[in-house]
This record gives sequence, C-alpha cells and structure tokens, in this order.
Amino acid sequence: MTPEPDPEKLAALEARIAALKGAQGKKPKKTGAGFSQGEVAWRMVLELATGIGLGAAIGYGIDTLTGTLPVFLAIFTLLGFAAGIKTMLGSAKQLTQAAQAAPEKAAAAAKDEGE
Repeated sequence: MTPEPDPEKLAALEARIAALKGAQGKKPKKTGAGFSQGEVAWRMVLELATGIGLGAAIGYGIDTLTGTLPVFLAIFTLLGFAAGIKTMLGSAKQLTQAAQAAPEKAAAAAKDEGE
C-alpha cells in the first residue's frame, strides 16, 4: 500500500501551482461580448456553410421537381452564399458593437462604485 501524502508537501505544491498560474496571467483575448476569437471564427464559418447548404438543398429540391437539374441548384447555391455573407457581416457588426460597448459599461460601473 502507498503511504498517506504529507499535508505540508501538498500545501507547498498547491502554493507553487497557484503562484505559477498567477505568473502566467495572460488570458485568451476576448472578442465581443465574452466570445473568444476561435468561437467567433467558427460562428462565421458555420453561418456561411449553412447559407450555402440551405441554398443548395432548396435549389436541388426545385430542380428535382421541375426536371431542370443544374439551373436552380446553381442559382440557389449562389443565393445561399450571398445570404451567408450577409449573415456573417451582420454578426461581425453586432460583435463589434458589443466590444465597443463593453469598456463603456465597465467605466460606468466603476464610476457608480466610486460614488
């Protein structure tokens, strides 16, 4: 059997770990309202892919019903691409506004605490 750990050594180890974590101090850069840049990038990719996928599905469905296979598929795929780009731009604008509003909210909160 293994002996019981020494509480003093465990406390010293925990203090060293806490000191190292505090020394690192760098947190991932946040974008917008608490989202990391990776999360924002995946959101943009998914919005674009969803627009293209839905456009292609709708175009393929119409082509299957009418018997004109490549026509509506191409048209609706391009429309889906445009819709995905428009959605991405709207999300980017929304995140930019949230990022600009965050320091203002923090300053207002600090001012309220000081009063």
